[in-house]
Amino acid sequence: SGPSFAREVSEGLPTALVLAGYNQEELKRIKDLISSPTFRVYLSKDPVGVELGGALKNVYAIACGISDGLGFGENARAGLITRSLAEMVRIGTSLGAQRETFYGLSGLGDLLLTSTSKQSRNYTFGYLLGKGYKVEEALGELNQTVEGFHTTLALYRLTLELGAYAPISHGVYRVLYEGLPPKECALELLKNPPQGDFE
Repeated sequence: SGPSFAREVSEGLPTALVLAGYNQEELKRIKDLISSPTFRVYLSKDPVGVELGGALKNVYAIACGISDGLGFGENARAGLITRSLAEMVRIGTSLGAQRETFYGLSGLGDLLLTSTSKQSRNYTFGYLLGKGYKVEEALGELNQTVEGFHTTLALYRLTLELGAYAPISHGVYRVLYEGLPPKECALELLKNPPQGDFE
């Protein structure tokens, strides 16, 4: 898992990913088989964190797309990415993932790429919502799988079960599944009292 678009990998452009598992000897063997000068593979002993990073980042990419579609600017997007990372860490550690995994390629790396590029279906989906498209219209416009759409529902249910503080993903859920207008959602999020920088 990690920051990678399939097209760039197929073109031989430099890419770095993380391979996770519990058997480090087996991981090293696989790493040697798939690595190349432009395809760098790093190892992790935290498959839970790596899997979560790869899934959760899609929800937050939708949020960043919405923010950009609303014209909130780059300051807002940078703040949103940072707060999204904090939310991912809260959720992930409550499920047994290692905090530091989320600062690596499968967490922050993948979050940055997916939340800032129009090559990302999830970001583009959110961007269309921010521009005024209805959910069904945006999905139809893309005519591709938007993983974050389904992940948002699963994450919402999971955070309720965990009792996790997850205002950003809950906001995305309300936009996608309850019809809350994106701008109204953003304004509600901005009313949340700031806590510690990484709380």
